[in-house]
Amino acid sequence: MSSSTTIKLQNPKYQTCIDACCRCMEACEACCTACMMVMDVKNSQQQQDLQNLQSMMGMMSRMMMMCRDCSTMCMTCATFMSRGSEYVKQMCDMCADMCDACAQECDRITQQQGMMRMSMDEMKQCAEMCRMCAQECRNMMR
Repeated sequence: MSSSTTIKLQNPKYQTCIDACCRCMEACEACCTACMMVMDVKNSQQQQDLQNLQSMMGMMSRMMMMCRDCSTMCMTCATFMSRGSEYVKQMCDMCADMCDACAQECDRITQQQGMMRMSMDEMKQCAEMCRMCAQECRNMMR
């Protein structure tokens, strides 16, 4: 299939939401990857305050799990819309809830002190894409 080939969706009315879900999935994956890199750097450095390191890693681990769950939900939701499933509204409802939770967690972590800059940008982008996806999913339920 050439790159100029356009695929006609079974349900083009879902395209905006599918695109939002795919952007959110990408942002969640990028955020999770950036956080893994930060945790690896922090693990390899000599740390004087082990308690702070453990606390930060615990918060980041929870956020990374939320990003992974949100990413999977967004991809699943996009798949359901692409195939025109009768469960699109229920999937969009759950996706919106998960995106909201992921955005809140990313916002919470970015407000904490001591985070490295490289993961802050990805977390902010993730939170923004999650909020946009949640809104598009809610629009699908109307």
